[in-house]
Amino acid sequence: MRRFGILVLLLAGMELILPLGIEGQGSQALMSFGFLILAAYTVGEVATVVGVPKIVGYLLSGVLFGPHVLGTVTLAGAARLAPVSELAIAIIAFLAGAELRWEEVRKRGLVFGKIMTVELLVGFVAMTACLYLIRGWLPITAGLPSLEVLGLAMLFAAVAIVHSPAVTMALLTETRARGPVARTTLGVVLLADVAVVLLFSLVLMVARVIAPPSGPTAAPSLTLVVWEIGGALVIGTGIGLAVAAYLRFVGREMVLFGVLAAFFGLEIAQLAHVELLLTLLVAGFVAENISEHGEKLRNAMERSAAPIFVVFFALSGAKIDLAQVGPLLPLVVPIALVRAGALWAGVRIGARWANAGHAETQFVWMGLVSQAGVAIGLATILAEAYPGRGPFLAGLLLALIAINESVGPILFRRALTRSGEIALSAATEPSGSVSATR
Repeated sequence: MRRFGILVLLLAGMELILPLGIEGQGSQALMSFGFLILAAYTVGEVATVVGVPKIVGYLLSGVLFGPHVLGTVTLAGAARLAPVSELAIAIIAFLAGAELRWEEVRKRGLVFGKIMTVELLVGFVAMTACLYLIRGWLPITAGLPSLEVLGLAMLFAAVAIVHSPAVTMALLTETRARGPVARTTLGVVLLADVAVVLLFSLVLMVARVIAPPSGPTAAPSLTLVVWEIGGALVIGTGIGLAVAAYLRFVGREMVLFGVLAAFFGLEIAQLAHVELLLTLLVAGFVAENISEHGEKLRNAMERSAAPIFVVFFALSGAKIDLAQVGPLLPLVVPIALVRAGALWAGVRIGARWANAGHAETQFVWMGLVSQAGVAIGLATILAEAYPGRGPFLAGLLLALIAINESVGPILFRRALTRSGEIALSAATEPSGSVSATR
């Protein structure tokens, strides 16, 4: 009850103070940011009482207080907070890369690759077939030749199979799980994040040939796709080397330096037009593995990760428009079930091919259900590439993402619990240590 009381007081204060400001001004956006982070953290704490991951609470708070329900955080306010969300993505990506060790990649990389390859292939085929089979219920496919419907279905599938490194990192930080299921899930998610960007770009080029857009749009060239991936590897390596040099010769103010490194990585990636997540993933991986002090930076950033996750997921929830998602649920729920089934089958086949352990075969698929920022970004690109039919497909994808974003963290936490890795992490955590999300 005390948490609910705090939430009511925060909301009342915002309702009294916000009208006194000028819409869209920096001070009002800053106040919205402060309210959102406090309200989301409170709802996240309430969520843990009923056994739900904090991430789901953060998402729900964004939906509730966002522009589409109570409107405490307006559309203009959410737009002005977009740079905060981008910085959060950069820090999450850096931490995700830092979680991987070269020794683990050398020993387990083949396992990660086999599981990822099979589950992405099974998911892509299943999602393409699913959308193609329900074409009679889609207004945008009425009267279209079968080949064009197939092109649109492939585009939908290329976004629908995307996972979420942010959700994976948030749950691993919250639970402190470090067992085989946690490590394999993280490895597969990070590899898949690189693969799906390339796959989407290639599918978009093929789709433009067999299902031409109705309006004039520029097709992405293969050179641009190669630069987005290859350039990210080069720039990310450079950033990682610079971070390692700082850790060796300076090694102070780790939290502040980590945030600045992520910020400059974000800016450099945007200026160079390379893939942001991949750039920071590589930077974190290089810094962690070539520096003797990489663990200090990672631990410092993990201790400050809680507010970062709160901001990112609350703003993600604020983007969900229930009025648009609701009417699409009769279509989206079956699609979500097909996607989950494809993940279950793909991971089991891939894990057996890779001779993975029993726990990984049984539970890793539950950690791959979540979707978030990358999927939303690709859905937006799809809508822009197909001005006529793209917005409907993007709306369908956003509804699917909303479901997976809400259900995915619950399933992943359940997987970690059933595999015993949460209990194991609690037992091995040093006495007196404080979880990064408390």
